[in-house]
Amino acid sequence: MRSVRGVSGRGPAPGGAGTGGRGRVAAGLGSLLAALLLALVPLPQGATAATAQNSAGDAAKNSAGNFAENSAVTKTGTAGPYDDFSKLKVTVHQTKNLRGQGVRVTWTGGRAAPTGATYNNYLQIMECWGDDADQGPDRTQCEFGAVDGAPAGGGRLVSPTRDPLDTDHATDSDNIAFVPFKPVEGAATTTGTDWTYFNSLDTNSQTWLPNDSDGNGETVFEMRSSVESPHLGCGARTTASGAVRPCWLVVVPRGEHETNGTEGNSGSVRSSALSRTNWNQRLVFPLDFLPVGSTCSQDRAERRTIGSELITDAMTSWQSALCGSGAGRFTFTQSGEGEARERVTAPSDTSPGLGFTVQPVETAEDGPPVVQAPVAVSGLTVGLYWRYDVTVGEGSGAYIANRQLHDVRLNQRLLAKLLTQSYQKSVATADYLPDYLKTNPESIGADPEFQKLNPDFPAASGRTYSPWGLLLSTENSDMATVLWRYVQQNKDAREFLSGTADPWGMKVNRSYQDMDLDATPLDYFPKADPTTSKASCGTPENSLPFDGTDLVPYTNDMHDAAQKVRNGYGGQLYLCAQSGAGWKLSGERPAATNAREFGIVDAASSTRYQLDVAALPNADGAFVKPTSDAMLKAVARMPDSAVAGVKTPDPATADDGAYPLTAVVYAASSVDQAKDARQDYAKVIRYAAGAGQTQGTARGELPYGYAPLPAALRTQALKAATTLETWTAPDPSGTPGGQDQDAEGSGGPGGDGGTVSGEDAGSAAGGAAASGGSGGSAGAGPDAMDTGRPSVAPRDPAKENVAASGGLTPSEVIGLVRWVLLGVLVVGGAAALAGPVMLRLAARRVPAGG
Repeated sequence: MRSVRGVSGRGPAPGGAGTGGRGRVAAGLGSLLAALLLALVPLPQGATAATAQNSAGDAAKNSAGNFAENSAVTKTGTAGPYDDFSKLKVTVHQTKNLRGQGVRVTWTGGRAAPTGATYNNYLQIMECWGDDADQGPDRTQCEFGAVDGAPAGGGRLVSPTRDPLDTDHATDSDNIAFVPFKPVEGAATTTGTDWTYFNSLDTNSQTWLPNDSDGNGETVFEMRSSVESPHLGCGARTTASGAVRPCWLVVVPRGEHETNGTEGNSGSVRSSALSRTNWNQRLVFPLDFLPVGSTCSQDRAERRTIGSELITDAMTSWQSALCGSGAGRFTFTQSGEGEARERVTAPSDTSPGLGFTVQPVETAEDGPPVVQAPVAVSGLTVGLYWRYDVTVGEGSGAYIANRQLHDVRLNQRLLAKLLTQSYQKSVATADYLPDYLKTNPESIGADPEFQKLNPDFPAASGRTYSPWGLLLSTENSDMATVLWRYVQQNKDAREFLSGTADPWGMKVNRSYQDMDLDATPLDYFPKADPTTSKASCGTPENSLPFDGTDLVPYTNDMHDAAQKVRNGYGGQLYLCAQSGAGWKLSGERPAATNAREFGIVDAASSTRYQLDVAALPNADGAFVKPTSDAMLKAVARMPDSAVAGVKTPDPATADDGAYPLTAVVYAASSVDQAKDARQDYAKVIRYAAGAGQTQGTARGELPYGYAPLPAALRTQALKAATTLETWTAPDPSGTPGGQDQDAEGSGGPGGDGGTVSGEDAGSAAGGAAASGGSGGSAGAGPDAMDTGRPSVAPRDPAKENVAASGGLTPSEVIGLVRWVLLGVLVVGGAAALAGPVMLRLAARRVPAGG
């Protein structure tokens, strides 16, 4: 069983943008992955054109399910001995270039499933391995049978007395018939309830997908590579020639009859999909996974990179293409942006030579210059998978329909409520609820403000069919600061955080009232409420305590949050379960029809796992989703940070269709590196700005969910590569350093070659002042940003005039002066660098192909 346990007091990471001294939340982390990344140059002030190559149709592509259709496969069912599936057509909407991700599956032509407590006319879906290209997998090679709350059809037990065709089953020590699971490597399971390889809380099989009233249906299936499911080995198994062996998606339709022709107990069909008669009706889809693991020779020099989760998916994709460039072997460690900035400015002998960040790097007073450049456009989303039941029709013709909630709208005050554990179910069970929350809604679905913004969600469903809370990452990050800033820029949200009740009487959880959250943009998400509930384990002395971090656990990172949202289970722990060591806390994963989760997820992961995303109000008060077009509009409106040319996210400037939680990821690299290392990192930059901006699902392409870099930023990136690879150290005679005279391209110490921050370059640290404030558009209504909280550092008018006149940018002017001074310091022997610092434990080493 896997679970994520949160710890309530967190604080800023070294070099991060946070404020306050709260202890950092401990949490398990990470999954492996080897990848790459790049060093880049910021856009000069004013070059904000939002024109991007490969951007046609991006808005559609960024909507889950609308891309990669060129590998969609449709198959038709057949007539069975008791049920006729010959009109059933099932489509798997992506079958090639797969990785760990969500894939849309739709079907038509079935019979309507009944309502109430009768369970028939449904589909069951599972992922399998196997090498028989003609027949597909054997039933022993499929991950299935860990019942996930489904009312029927789960399990690996079979009954030969009820299925005359089931003659090749196994039996356990009690002579109970079952179908064992045989993994790619390792021993087969020994009973029908042997969960050595998967269990009900972590399986990706879907055992209960009822047809709708028209006999149709739709789901998103979570495909898993060997990174997520080693027992299936998808993407890691290869032929002698090195080709990746296929995996399989198996769909088993269920009708109205059991395996012996009867109509089942009370009309419900409960036998396993693995029972031979049912298995014979399967539809089999071959799946081509991308190769997992690094193809780069271990003999190559390792080029380490580190930084923002916003770049993880892109780096993972680009790595294999970079391996073919003849450069070093690029690896990537995901960490908070503050950690990346510190590795760049205070390196040790083994520190990564390239860091990825959202806020600019501030160099030490006597430290070497740092090149900073834009490499990707992404952002934060609220990713959702939320199903509910609703009564359709009236009188005798009324029936219960299960539906998925789409097109959710959230405003800043609702986000403030979620970020402060202000709903009852995010803190405690009813018997242990503190008095200060008893007048607040149980959950967001029961909040009149949410219901007003989302009138399609029936108010009667609010208490029962609603997530308990918002899944949040443990990582300190620049984007956490951006989200807090976005909330604080809205008057209604700010007043709520300061203690003012909303129009319906709801107040902020008082555990947060002394944290100055109406003004201080943290770089983390605290869980400050200490309330403890107890799970009864039969006797009072065996009861187990749990709190808000168990009811709404932290996630390891935003990718982990996306997976949990996709599965409809966030890892809640509030029930007692027996274990070898006694009682322990456990949870219960709902069936797919009862799934409801949402969380803060980066745009690439939301798209990767095909999540619905909430529309958020921008500076105009218009509700906007994170399409490529909306993110590029936000980039075009972003102000510079204190380092001219390095843009800073500012939700207050995101108007006229711009998405407010957009960010530009910057690569930062010190010029104080060996020439061969700088040349290798320059190759990363060139690839990222060139072929790496072509969107697609193949290795080397830009994953969907990112917006392709605008043309101006791509040009800057290419010039940044030249600046980095051809940089020369300052001459002791006092001549400033810069680009080699023989090198192509322009740029001295900064120049068109990119932004270079140094001793007096005015780079902003990753704090609130650089995170973007509300110094932009006036709000238009209660959900817009107001303009009472400027946060972007004021600029020197003289420097603005220099930039506007077409001369050197402010960072260029300062760069020249800085290097003259550094030349003198070199003569005097006074230059110094910061000492080594350990990489923080929370960094995520990303496995190649993940």
